[in-house]
Amino acid sequence: MTDMEQLIGEGIRAVRRVVIGVVGATVIAVGVALLVLPGPAFVVLPIGLGILAIEFEWARRLMRRARRLYETAARTSRPPDLDGNGATDPGREARDPRDSRDSEKFGPTTLER
Repeated sequence: MTDMEQLIGEGIRAVRRVVIGVVGATVIAVGVALLVLPGPAFVVLPIGLGILAIEFEWARRLMRRARRLYETAARTSRPPDLDGNGATDPGREARDPRDSRDSEKFGPTTLER
């Protein structure tokens, strides 16, 4: 490889790095604006970070950290009452919606009529 080819290759890499940086920073700026404006900020911000992670190691590290935080939050959070029986806490018993104590307060249910 000649000196000229090497110089051209370095120039192309530098231009690529600048273009990725500008595009990624612009998408991040739009995402930050969408935090206060109506729009999908929590979709746009990771996209911008992903664009920056193509070329920059600090963005890759930040993406890995954000992914770990997301996975931890998804694993530890539990949506309430998925099974429909009223139990939202693991230690709390679910109550029967046809319980007689409730029918005293609210009258007969459609199942009891």
